[in-house]
Amino acid sequence: MTQTTDTEILIVGAGLSGLMAANALATRGLRPYVIDKGAVVGGRLATRQLENGRADYGAQFFTVRDAQFHTWVDEWKGQGLVYQWSTGWSDGSLAATPSDGFPRYAVRGGMNALAHALAAQAEDAGAMIRTGVGLTRIAKEYGQWVAHDQAGQTFAAQTLVLTPPVAQSLALLAAGAVDLTPADRTALARIAYAPCLCGLFRVEGDVDLPEPGAIQRPGEPISWIADNRRKGISDDATLLTVHAAPDWSRSHFHEGDARLLSLLAEAVTPWLAPHAQIRESQLKRWRYALPTSLHPARYLRGDAMPPLYFAGDAFGGPRVEGAALSGLAVAAAVA
Repeated sequence: MTQTTDTEILIVGAGLSGLMAANALATRGLRPYVIDKGAVVGGRLATRQLENGRADYGAQFFTVRDAQFHTWVDEWKGQGLVYQWSTGWSDGSLAATPSDGFPRYAVRGGMNALAHALAAQAEDAGAMIRTGVGLTRIAKEYGQWVAHDQAGQTFAAQTLVLTPPVAQSLALLAAGAVDLTPADRTALARIAYAPCLCGLFRVEGDVDLPEPGAIQRPGEPISWIADNRRKGISDDATLLTVHAAPDWSRSHFHEGDARLLSLLAEAVTPWLAPHAQIRESQLKRWRYALPTSLHPARYLRGDAMPPLYFAGDAFGGPRVEGAALSGLAVAAAVA
């Protein structure tokens, strides 16, 4: 028998945008319902356990430029949840890491800990959050939005907020035969993303990355290597995170795991002490890692009734700060 959950506001996606929107709506006295296909909240605020250690394998850090986001970050700092990791990165060519004086923040326990804290805060304020909900389609039925999942459950709402990568949101609407206006289709079609191949490596022995334990090489095939122990989130194991650049990731995306891990390990080897060894490795393929063509506004309200909104890190500004501000902006619009 089909089970239907009725709610006034349905948010699809429990990444940072969805969680920020849920918090902002719940504190206004509304009761948003958030669903996500993942086993846990967070999206690219992703942290993985290997042996006794932790590694961030999605977003690695975040910066703050906007005053509204600064208010939230100050609160997280006051709670001891986030801390300043660095004021700059080395490209590996210098003995010392240059500083530009601009803070980069990390999260105690890994980036996913921020997502869990936001989810708990939203639920305390009245939001409902469910993970493990794999949607198959979203349709308009009897004057409301109805999202259908793989288990035969449905979620009906008067207002729909879509925060996944736009291609995934459009696929769900297309499966439900939702016809967007030409203007909305054109605006959303302009949004583009780059992939990222990520390798996680558990190392036995010393790693000699420059302070503060990471290198960033824009334009190089391997753009990021970070030591999660020196980052402060993996006290009991040395775990390295390696990110390939967009072009390299795109050209190698469909190669086998073993081949890709071998290539990514080659980038790690120069930073290992003579007797250090890689003991374990894992691969993560992020298909929509980095928005490369953004929608100019913080969200897009579809020309549809009942109300339909698109939000996420491809709206108004990329990365962690952009995702957070998009969630806050769409919540203000909905409220």
